[in-house]
Amino acid sequence: MAPFSEELKEPPCHVAIVMDGNGRWAKARGLPRAEGHRRGAEAARRAVQSASDLGVRYLTLFSFSSENWQRPISEIDDLMGLLRWYLRSETAELHKNGVRLRVIGDRSRLPNDIVGLIESAEKTMEENSGLFLVLALSYGGRQDILNAAKSLAENAAAGQLDTSQIDEQLFQSRLETNGLPDPDLLIRTSGEQRISNFLIWQMAYTEFVFSDVLWPDFDHIHFEKAVEEFRRRDRRYGATIESR
Repeated sequence: MAPFSEELKEPPCHVAIVMDGNGRWAKARGLPRAEGHRRGAEAARRAVQSASDLGVRYLTLFSFSSENWQRPISEIDDLMGLLRWYLRSETAELHKNGVRLRVIGDRSRLPNDIVGLIESAEKTMEENSGLFLVLALSYGGRQDILNAAKSLAENAAAGQLDTSQIDEQLFQSRLETNGLPDPDLLIRTSGEQRISNFLIWQMAYTEFVFSDVLWPDFDHIHFEKAVEEFRRRDRRYGATIESR
C-alpha cells in the first residue's frame, strides 16, 4: 500500500480492537476452536507491531470479556493456557521493543499464576516509553462504570467527597483506564458491528471501523486500511465544521 498522502490527518493516537472471529476461523477449516485462538494470538502480535509501525501510541486489545466466563470450561481452560503462553513468551520481546503494558479487568477471577505473570510483566515494562499496550482481560465496560460509581459513593458516604465535586474528569479518574487517552479508533473484525460492553464510557466519540476479516487473518495491510479510513474522517465532537 502506498504511503499516507499529505491530505490525510495524523494517525490515531489510541486504537482499540475487538478481536473477533477466532472460533469461526477454526470452524471454517475443520480445526478445534483452540487452534483459532492460537492463530488469534499470532494476529495480536502482528497488531502490536503494526500499531508501532503506523505511529499509534496506545493499543488496547479486548482479549477476554467478563461475559466470556460463560463459555464452556474446556474453552476457558484453553484460553487461560494461551494467555499463560503469551505472557511467558512475549514479555521479553515486548520489553526489548520498548512496549509498556497495562492489564485492565477483574483479576480476582483469573488464576493466581496468571495474575503473577501479569504483575511481573507490567513491572518489567513500566519504565518503557514506546507503544503503550493495554490488554483487557476479564473486562466489562458496565462493571468498570459501576466500580467507579461505587468508589465515589463510598468516598461521599465517608465524608471524604462532596457530590458537587463530581464531574467527568473525576469520574474518569476512577475508571481502569485512568491516565490513558480515550480511543480515537475502534476496529472490530469478523463483520460484527457492536462494541460488546467494551470501553463504554471511553468510546463516546470514538470512530468505528468494522472489518469482515476474521481476526486470525487480520494483518498489517488490514490495520493500515483501518487507520487510513480513520484519517479520512472529520471528527466534529458534536460541533459543525463552521463552528470549529
